[in-house]
Amino acid sequence: MKRPVATDHRRPIARILAEAMAEFLPLDETRRTEFRVATAFAGRALDAPALAEVDVATARALRADIAQAVHNGRECGEVEPGLDPVPAAVRLAAVTEGLGMQVYRDPEVLNGVPTADLAASVIDAELAAVFTGECRQYLDR
Repeated sequence: MKRPVATDHRRPIARILAEAMAEFLPLDETRRTEFRVATAFAGRALDAPALAEVDVATARALRADIAQAVHNGRECGEVEPGLDPVPAAVRLAAVTEGLGMQVYRDPEVLNGVPTADLAASVIDAELAAVFTGECRQYLDR
């Protein structure tokens, strides 16, 4: 059986990445619980070397996944050829982590804007700075 890939759905990598980044935000009760657990774990990892190893490995894996998405974006034209995926991945991971804390602190409304809407606009703005082009794969299909 053939497994579907993102190109089968003609979806830009930036959109897929936006959805993935939003999954780390505490925008509903399930994700709020996950965020609380992850934050508590990170706090405990500060003083526990074994936990710190897991925390570091998890962060590295997330950055590697984001860097791969940016690299794939370079390959198809969504990202400028000269952009280095690693710093872009660090930036996008840092924005997601910081945004998660802001959303956790004010889960409903920030400055009169529903938190989910504000979070989506922040993610979209950060991704737009990295994913500036259009995927060439979709131009011929």
